[in-house]
Amino acid sequence: MVAEKFPKGCYEDVPGLCRIATIKDIEAQGWSLNPGRYVGVAEGEKEAVFFKERLEELQEELERLNAEAAQLQSRIAQNVAELLEV
Repeated sequence: MVAEKFPKGCYEDVPGLCRIATIKDIEAQGWSLNPGRYVGVAEGEKEAVFFKERLEELQEELERLNAEAAQLQSRIAQNVAELLEV
């Protein structure tokens, strides 16, 4: 990971990971030492799939998982009923 973030072997600010903050920066933040105030957020990877397409895929997966959950719930209820009959 070090070589990936610092390919030249030298320190440099990396959004979401590290940044050199000056005393003036810290004073401007009310002397807070919370790292998030200084490092910011790393850029997210750009997805090749459009948002709508990805959302449709996730919806289909959710429907499949809900159907599977319903089957498992039915099977569990059946097993419990059988155990209670004994």
